[in-house]
Amino acid sequence: MKKYDVVALGELLIDFINNGISAQGNPLFEANPGGAVCNVLAMLNKLGHKTAFIGKVGEDIFGHQLKKVLDEIDIDTAGLLMDKEVRTTLAFVANDETGERSFSFYRNPGADMMLRADEVSEEAIRSARMFHFGTLSMTHELVREATKRALDMAKENGLLISFDPNLRESLWDTLENAKTQVDYGLHYCDVLKISDNEIQWFTGEEDFDKGIKILQDKYHVPLILLSMGKEGSRAYYKDLRVEVPGFIQEKTIETTGAGDTFFGSCLHFVLEKGLEDLKESDLKEMLKFANAAASIITTRKGALKVMPAEEEVRSLTEK
Repeated sequence: MKKYDVVALGELLIDFINNGISAQGNPLFEANPGGAVCNVLAMLNKLGHKTAFIGKVGEDIFGHQLKKVLDEIDIDTAGLLMDKEVRTTLAFVANDETGERSFSFYRNPGADMMLRADEVSEEAIRSARMFHFGTLSMTHELVREATKRALDMAKENGLLISFDPNLRESLWDTLENAKTQVDYGLHYCDVLKISDNEIQWFTGEEDFDKGIKILQDKYHVPLILLSMGKEGSRAYYKDLRVEVPGFIQEKTIETTGAGDTFFGSCLHFVLEKGLEDLKESDLKEMLKFANAAASIITTRKGALKVMPAEEEVRSLTEK
């Protein structure tokens, strides 16, 4: 028996999300705990799994806030370090009239970038069934080497590996470098979550199926999940291609964390059923649940603290 179902390495930060206008007419931003990999862990915890996080925050008010939140929702923080020299990363999230998000990161540097390879907890990785990561921990050399060390540990110890490229263009020196690091991650992963715009960017193919075929032929990823926003999602597994429509919420206010909620829900099914013999019915059930969970989180601010419970998601899928 493993101590953890999933251990993740990556960014833990504050998402400042617009929360109205002040009496003086200025935008108000609420300090929500965030970070894609931790959002995934939060959803997994909500579904009954044991998780742990490896990363670094600043020894500041935001770093302490983030550690407190992870402790409250029972994500193990033994691998979370605090840096006295560098501040916690901040991200300001704005939405335009169409609902499209834009991010302004305060990360030059941010504490999450300063994790070193020798600080990665091998004990935590050895104690897990699955290792999860994204590319925000591959944008800069120091934390990139830490991520690569963790991937090697995960492979050596036989963990399943899940990967979300989670492209944030403004954090990369060049998009060619971003492609190089996504390519590196794809060589390791067993479960990939990639968005519609990311597959087009990475492969140059406008047609999603053609883009996925390129990934399947080159990287042989057993399970690829394609998120398409309100249009729903697809799963590609062996010779199966399954598509499930999304759930449209009338009270959608913010989409930050929706993809992470979706991925955490899918990883729950992988942990329950494995990757060896998934059937079309399994994939449909997985995507329907994950789409519903993602739709619920769009009605809330600050995904990490407000993940939906399984019963809540089930009640939506059964309507």
